Amino acid sequence: MGKSFQLQLMIGRVLAAPVPRELIDALQSVQVTSSAGERSGFQLTFAVSRKSVLTRTLLPSGLLDPPARVVLSAIVGGSVDVLMDGVITRHEMSPGTGPGESRLTVTGEDLTALMDLRYEKETFPGLPLHVQVLKTLAKYAMYGIVPAPTPVLLWEPEPPQVKIDGQSDTDLGYLRELARQAGYAFYLVPGPVPGASIGYWGPEIRAGVVQPALTVDSGTATNVESLSFSFDGMSGKQYTIRIPEPHTKIGFSIPVPDLALLRPPLAARPAVALQERPLPDLDGRSTTEILLRGLSKTAKAADAVTGQGKLDVLRYGHVLKARALVGVRGAGLAYDGLYYVNRVTHEIKRGEYKQSFGLARDGFVPFSQQVSA
Repeated sequence: MGKSFQLQLMIGRVLAAPVPRELIDALQSVQVTSSAGERSGFQLTFAVSRKSVLTRTLLPSGLLDPPARVVLSAIVGGSVDVLMDGVITRHEMSPGTGPGESRLTVTGEDLTALMDLRYEKETFPGLPLHVQVLKTLAKYAMYGIVPAPTPVLLWEPEPPQVKIDGQSDTDLGYLRELARQAGYAFYLVPGPVPGASIGYWGPEIRAGVVQPALTVDSGTATNVESLSFSFDGMSGKQYTIRIPEPHTKIGFSIPVPDLALLRPPLAARPAVALQERPLPDLDGRSTTEILLRGLSKTAKAADAVTGQGKLDVLRYGHVLKARALVGVRGAGLAYDGLYYVNRVTHEIKRGEYKQSFGLARDGFVPFSQQVSA
């Protein structure tokens, strides 16, 4: 599409600010990875020398000392996309044997790294799970994190004299444990403006705005460098509950219904679950807790169809985002349609911006042949 791009780099302690020009001039490459179910990370590579400003001034001053905050944004065709809001965790110096060969590599993770630094003791008597999330994330308001928890549909309050929810973990560990109980996910979405993030706690989003289609095998309309698909017929699992017959005490298994109401199917012909597994650890649990466990397991069911590919952002015309939907066309009836983008790696060098990505969905054949251009 002939679009251009710019990269904006901001660094600071709590509030990040634009870096000195010398640091931008020394930046050789950037890699940012966002993946569903995993912490996002980044890596910056700088060219240095013994007499460079970075080596003599910026590095000794502590500008890049962990946990310095880093905000990376890409401006493509006038549209700003925040790629990363995180903190530095380490850097490595590799002195070269000749002029221009020395490199400084800075590595970091998203702001959830700050939530995993220390163990906390806290109680939440009678509070719904999403309110517990709000209270936990409120500690990080100084970093521009806006909590966005989704109430649990099946939550049932218990009197404090019966049960008191309590935290004995890092904030990140506790947020993830609450998400596991509800069949939800927890992650940070950088943006929508530099210096802000959304702390999302809720079901995996497989609905809403669809990103422009990835087009293959379509002549001049093709906008990806590569795209391939695979199908794993053994990935699906049907969970069951073992119930004893009252008189004979003989047990029989009842399939757990698909409780992932907020994870709508993306394919008209879902893959059949060939494996059967009992829903674990049900003794002494209430009906609500059992339903939540069923929700958790079905919400995390493996996707049978996966895809992987690579694209040039300037040809695609947009920044492909992880944890969102995208259309595919040109791959044939079985594989065209909507997919969930579960992984994106941004690879940026001077004059070059490419992305490798992973796609997933539950089966074959799209519900509609129309996808966003």
